Amino acid sequence: MKIGLIDSSVGLLATAAVLHRLRPDADLVLSCDPDGIPWGPRAPEDITARALACARAAVDHAPDAMVVACNTASVHALAALRAELEPDIPVIGTVPAVKPAAAAGGPVAVWATPATTGSPYQRGLIADFAGGADVTEVPCPGLADAVDAVDDPAIDTAVKAAAALTPPGVRGVVLGCTHYGLVADRIRAAVAPGAVLYGSAEAVAAQALRRLGARPAPAAEPSGSLAVIHSGRPAELPGHVAGYPEGRVLLRMGRSRTGSMLERRPRPRTSPAQSA
Repeated sequence: MKIGLIDSSVGLLATAAVLHRLRPDADLVLSCDPDGIPWGPRAPEDITARALACARAAVDHAPDAMVVACNTASVHALAALRAELEPDIPVIGTVPAVKPAAAAGGPVAVWATPATTGSPYQRGLIADFAGGADVTEVPCPGLADAVDAVDDPAIDTAVKAAAALTPPGVRGVVLGCTHYGLVADRIRAAVAPGAVLYGSAEAVAAQALRRLGARPAPAAEPSGSLAVIHSGRPAELPGHVAGYPEGRVLLRMGRSRTGSMLERRPRPRTSPAQSA
């Protein structure tokens, strides 16, 4: 079983690490776009083009499923990715966990990039799934960029600024950007005591396995391989991702399977006309 994951950069680490924990025998293909970061300020058509380029590079490794481990790409590119890859390759998007946070009761804050905060997409999620809960949208300027760079002082500054905009009585904080899950401990320490954080990595990983008809097998032999692609080029995980526990897990995975890092097995593609 091989699963591709795409994102602009390190935001895919959280979901990839969960997939490795649930299925240590699964091969993972991490395709990101360091040449194009950040994606958030780009026009929707540019984001779509870059997400498609990442997915096409991952398809060369013959994945059985593709995870869009990025909220921004899921907003703008999910339909285009599914139109191109499905039904041959199931595509799993990432949606902020507004529904479970609201269902738990109490006021909720949604931390997201400035581009996503207040967007019709996010407002639609809140309208459809918040169930009347009191929801505060909190923009987090600079946080995703700081996480990308593993810049500890910048991360702390951005988290502190977002926490100051978060109402003190919130019961749940939705992490509306996959990058934020990598610094969940810092966010948890900065918000109201007892507030629960709601990320997406666990749910997205579980959905990917369901789409593949596979079950979690955490006791399986850790035999999965890791391939890394940077803006279409074969690469390796940069050493600075060791600044996050998820990065350390995947670095160990890559070292243990060095021989398979650059393995490429072209997969026959089906044209839309043939699959109709």
